[in-house]
Amino acid sequence: MTQEFSIIIFVRERPWTVGGAAFAFFILVLLYWIFWAPNTTSLASDRAVSVPRGATFASATDSLDLSGVLRTKWTFSLAGRILGVTTEIKVGKYLFPKGLSNLEILRDLAEGKSRVLIPVTIPEGWRIERMAIRYAQSLGIDAEKFISLCRSGRFTRSLGFDAESLEGFLLPETYKFFWQTDEEEIIRRMTEEFKVFYVDSLKARQMEVTMTLNQVLSLASIVEGETRIATERATIAGVYLNRLRKGMRLEADPTVQYVLPDGPRRLFYSDLRIDSPYNTYRYYGLPPGPVGNPGRQSILAVLYPEKHSFIFFVADGTGGHKFSRNYSDHRKAVQEFQRWRRENQKNSNTTG
Repeated sequence: MTQEFSIIIFVRERPWTVGGAAFAFFILVLLYWIFWAPNTTSLASDRAVSVPRGATFASATDSLDLSGVLRTKWTFSLAGRILGVTTEIKVGKYLFPKGLSNLEILRDLAEGKSRVLIPVTIPEGWRIERMAIRYAQSLGIDAEKFISLCRSGRFTRSLGFDAESLEGFLLPETYKFFWQTDEEEIIRRMTEEFKVFYVDSLKARQMEVTMTLNQVLSLASIVEGETRIATERATIAGVYLNRLRKGMRLEADPTVQYVLPDGPRRLFYSDLRIDSPYNTYRYYGLPPGPVGNPGRQSILAVLYPEKHSFIFFVADGTGGHKFSRNYSDHRKAVQEFQRWRRENQKNSNTTG
């Protein structure tokens, strides 16, 4: 009787054991498929996926799917919800290779490891508005917010600068940022770069030449706007300092360009009559603030100007300038440049 009962029990339990094992195997396969199975797609190269600010997990999943990174969209979505990482996505541009598992992609989105640093070059002399456009195009930021922060005296002072605007304090450089880095963070990085450059020795030199930081940057921004030739910067700085010492108006074209609503462009005599404190053709002394963001060389040129007796200069037609000590010589140089320009235009028209 006992033996018969044992056989009956064995026969009855065996189907349950097999069924349970099959179910467990199915669950393990499903979990592997959801979390660890590689997304073996036909991608020939890494795929870029952008996750903008405010993106939901669903929209990020759609972007990954459309880019061909995911094999099955629903398994990725399910994995994210099971792990509870749907609210932990880092903003940025990612590069995903083929063969990553859902778990690897989710971990990457949460930690931002595959985010791409985007290089953004800001040339010397650029104004805040032009920088904002470059960052908006390269990083997808809000250009208006960038400009508003830079023009906020409160924000400027919070960064340690006694000025109503950050014009002049945003050091031109090639920076690397993640896609849609916060506008405030970008500005802080640029001003920190300026602080690293403007060390104590330069501050001491500023005191020696009896200028404020605002005055140094204002003149440096004019020098930056006048020439791209490194060897001329200190000479031009010396010209303007000579004019200031003599009580002459600076009559600097970059200051007029700064107030043009449609500039920068070729100046006309009517532009020189614009009534603005930045117009150094009408007002004596330096403008109220920088008319652009000067580079390191132009700032150093103002702090260490060339000592000479030049008070005029004009373009020489080759990219440089001709310097003069008196108005008579300056007029001759101007006439030479005008003659060169007429001949150049004539040759261009003939060639065309």
